[in-house]
Order: sequence, then C-alpha cells, then structure tokens
Amino acid sequence: MNRKAVLRALGIVLVCEAGFMLPSLFVAFHYREGESAAFLTTLFLLLSVGLPLTRIRVRIRELYARDGFAIVAFGWLSMAFFGALPFVFSGTIPGLVDALFESMSGFTTTGASILPVVEGLPRSILFWRSFTHWIGGMGVLMLTLAILPLFGAGSLHILRAESPGPSTGKLVPKIGQTAKILYGLYVGLTLAEIIALKIAGMSWFDALIHAFGTAGTGGFSNRNASVGAYGSLAINLIIGVFMFLFGMNFTLHYQITRRNWRFVLKDEELRFYVAMVAGATLFIAADLWVNSLFSPGPALEHAFFQVSSITTTTGFATADFHGWPVFSKVTLLVLMIVGPCAGSTGGGMKSIRVLMALKIIRRELVKMKHPQSVHTVRIGGRNVDDETLGGVTAFILFYLVLMVLAIFLVAMDSHDLETAFSSVVACLSNIGPGLSVVGPMGNYSGFHPLSKVVLSLCMVIGRLEIFPILLLAMPSFWRRVSI
Repeated sequence: MNRKAVLRALGIVLVCEAGFMLPSLFVAFHYREGESAAFLTTLFLLLSVGLPLTRIRVRIRELYARDGFAIVAFGWLSMAFFGALPFVFSGTIPGLVDALFESMSGFTTTGASILPVVEGLPRSILFWRSFTHWIGGMGVLMLTLAILPLFGAGSLHILRAESPGPSTGKLVPKIGQTAKILYGLYVGLTLAEIIALKIAGMSWFDALIHAFGTAGTGGFSNRNASVGAYGSLAINLIIGVFMFLFGMNFTLHYQITRRNWRFVLKDEELRFYVAMVAGATLFIAADLWVNSLFSPGPALEHAFFQVSSITTTTGFATADFHGWPVFSKVTLLVLMIVGPCAGSTGGGMKSIRVLMALKIIRRELVKMKHPQSVHTVRIGGRNVDDETLGGVTAFILFYLVLMVLAIFLVAMDSHDLETAFSSVVACLSNIGPGLSVVGPMGNYSGFHPLSKVVLSLCMVIGRLEIFPILLLAMPSFWRRVSI
C-alpha cells in the first residue's frame, strides 16, 4: 500500500470537511447560538490533523486499487468521527457512541436517529446534521477529485470505490472533469428543489434542510413528524419527485442535459426503476384504499411519496407506515433491499444488480431445460461479461450474509422481530426508518451501545457497498509498496 499517498489524501479530506463545517458555523453566528464554540473547536482539530497530513511528501503519486479503497474507507470513518464532535462539544448528544451513530447516519445518508425530539435543537446543529447528508450524498471524495486531481490515473480507483453500483465509469476522459460534471448536476438539482420548496410555502431554512436530505437521499428533518408535519400536497409532490430524480443514475441526468433522449429511454435499469416505483405505488395505494385507511386521492399521494422515499432510501415520511396493512409493509421492505439506480445517491442493492440477478436466474432455468445451448445475460442490448456477473453475485451473497449476522447481534437487544430485522435492513440499505420501534415516528435511542455500533458499521458498509470495509480485514491489504 502507498501509505504516504493514502495519508496525504486523508489530510485533504479532513481539510475539505473543515471547509464544509463553515456554513454551520455561520448559522450559529447568525442565530447567535452558543454552539459556535463547538464548531470552532472541531474546525481547529480538523485543521490540526489535516494540514500536517497534506504536507507529507509522496515520491510515487500513482494510486492502485487497494489505495483507492483505503482512502475511501478511512475517509468515511474519519469524517464520521470528526463530524460527531460538534454534537459532543455542544452537549446536544453527550455520549460518543450516540454522537458517532448520528454522524455516521448523516454522512452515509442513512437518516437513522437516536434523537427522540429534534424541534427544540439549535438551528446550527440541525443544519450540520442535515448538511452531512448533502456532503455524503455525492461524496466528499468526489469533491476532492473535482478540485484537487492529484493522483492522475489512480483517481479512477477512488471514483470506483466511492460511487455506488457495479458499472462506475467516466463521463468524459478526465476524472476531475467527470467529478465536476457530477457535482454541477448535484448542486443544480439541489438549488432547484430549494426554490421549489420555498415557493410551496417552506421557510428558507426548512427548504435547505429538506433539500439536503432529498439530494443525499438521507431523510433527516427538522420536524418530529418529518415531511408530514407540513400537511401540504405541493410539498409532498415536490419532495417525492425530487427523491425519484436523485434515485436515478447521474449519467442519465448528464445525458438529459445533452438532450440525448434516446440513450435515456433505452436505459434498461431506468425502465426497471420506473416500473418498480409505479407498480409499488399503485399496489400500495389500492391496499390503503381497500382497507379504508385513505380515500383514493390521499392513498395515491401517500403511496407515491412513501414508495419514492423508501425506494431511493431517503426515509422521509408523510405518515406512520408501520400502521399500514401487512401487504404494504412487506412491499416497502422489499423496496428497502432493492434500492434505486446505480450511480445515484441512494443505497440498497441497486436496481441494476437485482435486474442482473433476475436475468441470471432466467439463464440458469433455460440452461436446465436446454443444457447444450449457450445463453448470455444482456443489459441494454449488450452482453454482460462473467466477471461482472460474478461480482454482482458475490455482492448479493455478502449483503445477505452480513444482514443475517447483524440481525443475530441486534436481536440480542431483546427487541421484537420486526424491529431487529427492519433496523438492520434500514441501516445496511441506508434508509433510516424501519418498522415497529424504529418506524417513521420512532428512533434508535433505546438500543444498547453494542447494537448502535453494529448498526453504525452496517451504515458505512452499506454506503461503501461492502468491499472497501471488508478489505481492511485482509492481511495482504496492508503490504507496503516501495515509495
């Protein structure tokens, strides 16, 4: 491992995090809150650690795959640690485990919270809490590639480790330019939502909070009842539509800006994603109507919002879906696992992997019927190579194994089955709310510290799509390279 290059890159990440903390400090000063001292102290610590690391001299600047994985894994862990300090220093969340849980939930865009009440919290803390969603959505390491392309071709390994999905690639030849395009789209969509929510009746502060949560598909709100507190059809539709948009592959957004509609419409994952959201919305709306929970209009409204929120792993809520019929809850649980498109800001397995898995199953069934025939898996009219299919199969198996292990550990906390199962799925898929105790109107405050640590690990493992974190446990991963 090129340790000096990794340490220098981590220093850059910490300096960037210090820069990201400035808006929260400005909010504290603007509202004359005492939490400014907590942010100033954290800023000092970030710069004290980060700046010396950036001055490390690296003789070989080339990065290899394991270096990219190490930067991404340690980058996210260190961001979560320092991001928890404002909660601790301000006294908002005195316990370090709880503060780390909240910070990890923010940066990994999970949205699970240990705070039973949020409406009385200082605005600067609420701002930082939601801004971590926006930072984590596209990834601070992507921003590093955009503004500090120091590692040449090796940056592709960071891009692949940072971006979710099995088929990460460049939009343009230069990695730095690709990162700039992605961040430009990210900022543009965020600003569009902020303006739309302001027009719909939100205050500027509330619009910022909910736009950050939507863009990062995180789901932290400054209202105890989440988006449902506003009781506005316009706000529900705006957030619902933008959640759906942020659940799309950002490559498609780029192609839309270039008016390459043929490329967008031919995308097989997008068609699967649209069909899944539309189908689940109609089925859940019908279930809510048949069970007399809502009339047809409100049933469709709540169904669309919640399907969009769960499929994109955002976690906002307009109603307590834990009280919905079993069919609707099971449908939402399945959507939690599937997730949105690869290359989006969402979590879960990703639609493309599920689509590939279904095609692998179909291929095996056909081969059983016709053993001598040769069948390939095709996505978008192109054959998918066996290496990619093997990676998809391995990811799904690792996902399921980790999910089962985490459920066993959390189940020792003496919670009911719905809570243990849905909390692990919600954290591993970066959703936040689950069912029962951790439903949309509940929280994770009652969990044992060990369970909170397990769920925090689930969050970062799910956000980094398993492999960067698991690779840290391999002895061969730590071998030095000559520098």
